[in-house]
Amino acid sequence: MNAPATLSHLAPEVHQRAIAPEFLAALQSRFGAQCSTAMVVREQHGRDESVYQVPPPAAVVFAQSTQDVADAVKLAAQFRVPVIPFGVGSSLEGHLLAVQGGISIDVSRMNNVLSINAEDLTVTVQPGVTRKAVNEAVRSEGLFFPIDPGADASIGGMCATRASGTNAVRYGTMRENVLALEVVTASGEVIRTGTRAKKSSAGYDLTRLMVGSEGTLGVITEVTLKLYPLPEAISAATCSFPSIEAAVRTVIQVIQLGVPIARCELIDHNTVRMVNTHSKLGLREENMLLMEFHGSPASVKEQAETVQEIASEFGGNAFEWAVTPEERTRLWTARHNAYFAAIQSKPGCRAISTDTCVPISRLADCLLDSVAEADAAGLPYFLVGHVGDGNFHFGYLIDPNKPEEHTLAEELNHKLVARALSLEGTCTGEHGVGLHKMEFLLTEAGAGAVDMMRTIKRALDPDNILNPGKIFSL
Repeated sequence: MNAPATLSHLAPEVHQRAIAPEFLAALQSRFGAQCSTAMVVREQHGRDESVYQVPPPAAVVFAQSTQDVADAVKLAAQFRVPVIPFGVGSSLEGHLLAVQGGISIDVSRMNNVLSINAEDLTVTVQPGVTRKAVNEAVRSEGLFFPIDPGADASIGGMCATRASGTNAVRYGTMRENVLALEVVTASGEVIRTGTRAKKSSAGYDLTRLMVGSEGTLGVITEVTLKLYPLPEAISAATCSFPSIEAAVRTVIQVIQLGVPIARCELIDHNTVRMVNTHSKLGLREENMLLMEFHGSPASVKEQAETVQEIASEFGGNAFEWAVTPEERTRLWTARHNAYFAAIQSKPGCRAISTDTCVPISRLADCLLDSVAEADAAGLPYFLVGHVGDGNFHFGYLIDPNKPEEHTLAEELNHKLVARALSLEGTCTGEHGVGLHKMEFLLTEAGAGAVDMMRTIKRALDPDNILNPGKIFSL
């Protein structure tokens, strides 16, 4: 493994490429009102939920079809102008930022569900469809799409960052749930990867290559997803614990015993307090596990009883059940709003978010040491985690006008990631690399593996126009 990353990623390298007036004129000629150079529109597409400040793109193209995307990329390739795909702007690691200038291709208007194949448990959608819209479309068929990263992210963006979320412990991540893609390459060619078949041994797995590539290898214009039958019975529960360690030890035993729990979320007492204030709930302000069980009524009852018995061994108490859809929705909405609850707890602050994932047996070691460091630093933070698969998130709340707080938060992030890597984990479980984790990727994967990634990038995007400056430097 390479030496640990430094803190040189506090500010991204910005190298704005010159954009020829002829290119912008050609873009306006092709797209008319679908192309905007208005500063307010450019600024909207030049920021995400990260703390980086970077100049906005030179123009925004609102694509309405695969042909629109292909034509925009062809023009960009002709003039060697960077292209940055944009869904809903909810990424956390600087994925959307125009560090080398260029244009943003907004696919939010490509938001149609193209086909539902209920018998095969698949759905094909355009990239601008959000996960909630997918579930609205397939619910009448008795089906659902389980990948749930919290934000109502676009399916294209979820593919690009290999998203997962609260259901990953049972249903996996986008990697396991994307069957096929339509992609526009760096030359503007439209290709297809994969099929609706559940498996294939035909050639290189280009679908898996594109899922998680963060817009650096192609622009996704169509996605075929796996669906699952809606569970016959669903039950959610909360359980409070005297310490984070007790909660984590409970989770480790639940997973190691093979209990097929669908969701298992850790919320520390700080975050419970923030969530109560924001969502007007009355949860016990203690370290908490928020769990959900799927299956038949009998299997759900058996799972819940097993988990309750394990939790009691570690001091878990006050099991509270949410059985009705309304109660469950309120509970999970509050969990998904933890980020916004934290932001509102310190007016004017920004959050530096980070996530890691470690083998489940090392979760307690990684999490407890990281909590101790954050407490000692005295910087306000929130902690949530999809701990059923060893993934957790810290959000350090900083005053954007105090550089010393930014530096302290990044130091905590650095220590957290270094610890996860030393425990054979990863620098990011689901947020992606973007700008923020570039040096950590080199530490995790090693120079040889990153060089192989660069070779792939250069082969597929020789002029480096697809979201340049992300994942690794060239």
